[in-house]
Amino acid sequence: IGQVTEKIIPFMCGIYVLAGAVVLISNASAIPAALSLILKSAFSPEAAYGGVIGVMVQGIKRAVFSNEAGVGSAAIAHAAAKTDEPVREGVVAMLGPFIDTIVICTMTALVVIVSGAYNNPAAGEGVEMTRWAFENTLSWFPIILGISVFLFAYSTMISWSYYGEKCWQYLFGHSKGAAMTYRVIFLLFIVLGAITSLGNVIDFSDLM
Repeated sequence: IGQVTEKIIPFMCGIYVLAGAVVLISNASAIPAALSLILKSAFSPEAAYGGVIGVMVQGIKRAVFSNEAGVGSAAIAHAAAKTDEPVREGVVAMLGPFIDTIVICTMTALVVIVSGAYNNPAAGEGVEMTRWAFENTLSWFPIILGISVFLFAYSTMISWSYYGEKCWQYLFGHSKGAAMTYRVIFLLFIVLGAITSLGNVIDFSDLM
């Protein structure tokens, strides 16, 4: 799992950041206004009055899933790392959420705003809005985004199969039978996740 993800993740993030940089450079004059919009929206009276429930429900849910440090699963991977310098592993653990949340999420937000996707009904929602925002500047980007999403999904599945198996073994023992039972259940849920609507999958994830 480590050998696969150490190749997939940097490649995937590198492509995304490079494409985001191209979009932002192409719309450099709109970046100050985009940052201003983000700050004004975050600290406006409307955000203060109506944001309490939103922050508690949507904000925290999404922040938790923004990176694995939020869920707490990242510790399982870092605990398995073999290193003579535990502090260095701690720095690596902190670097992940920084790249994911500060760099990737901020870049995505800026791209969505400078492209006008955030207030365009035709852009859709979620990943569709992101696709529309990039496509507006880079007509070929949806192909790259599709590859990135596939690689992200694949690396996430194999990583979480390991996390889940370790938790399963903690509860039910380290026998081969227990491990195989978990793997069969995991594979069944991959099929269910692929054929169930995205909303139901996200709701189930939030519930669990």
